[in-house]
Formats: sequence, C-alpha cells, structure tokens
Amino acid sequence: MTRKERAMSLFEEGYNCTQSLVLAFEDCYELEHDAAACAASAFGGGMGRLREVCGSVSGMFLVLGLLHGYSDPKDREQKTQLYTWVQELARRFEQENGSIVCRELLGLKQKRDVPVPEERTEEYYKKRPCKELIGCAAEILDQFLKELDG
Repeated sequence: MTRKERAMSLFEEGYNCTQSLVLAFEDCYELEHDAAACAASAFGGGMGRLREVCGSVSGMFLVLGLLHGYSDPKDREQKTQLYTWVQELARRFEQENGSIVCRELLGLKQKRDVPVPEERTEEYYKKRPCKELIGCAAEILDQFLKELDG
C-alpha cells in the first residue's frame, strides 16, 4: 500500500485529516502510534474546525518536524532550513489545490465552524474533498522526503 493509499484509508477509518497524514508516515519516525495520533488530533478541520490551515498540510509539517526539526532554539541555520522546506511543501500543495486554507478548499463562507465533528456517513465522504486532499498531501510529502534523501 502506498503512503497515499494508507493516508486515505486512515481517513476512511475515522481519523481526521492531520492524523491520517501523520500516521501514514509513522514508520519514518520514532513516536508510538497513540502518541502520534494524539499529537495530530487537534489539527483536524483546519485546526479544531476553525477552518484555517488544511489538516493534511499541518500533517505534512508535523511529519517534517519529526524528521528534520530542530530542538536548539538558537540554531538559526536549521530553523531557516526547516521553514524553507515548510514553505516549499505549502507551495506545492497550493499549486495543486489552489489554497492551503481548509475553508477555501471546502468552499465554506464562514470562518469558523461548530466544534462538533460531523458524522462520517457515506454522504459526508461524497461531499468532502478531504480524502483526495489527504492523498495529494501524502504524495507531495513522500516525493519531497525522497528528494531530501537524495
């Protein structure tokens, strides 16, 4: 199963967009499944259904940070490198999808949404592009990580 397929499958299991992306790459980092799922859980729905940055984009950034992040706050070189990579991932996602903002990708007019998640029904999956966006983000991140590894 490709990372794209795994991420999309995880979304269908009920994980949010960020969790689906992060867990599709869990063989790449040293964090237990439940810890990774919990760390990513608040970012779904464009950060807690605020409909801001798309959760799959946040997921790319979380994985990138786990793999290539910095821990020394004074390491400006590593921080600059990471932020450069974050902006490149965002650029690629936006180029493919037109935005990195959840509400824009979903065609919503209101800025915030109610905090209660929608039921995951067949109709939910038909009306939302989330599964495809998650798949796209997984492909972008997978390709980007391959480029970094040379």
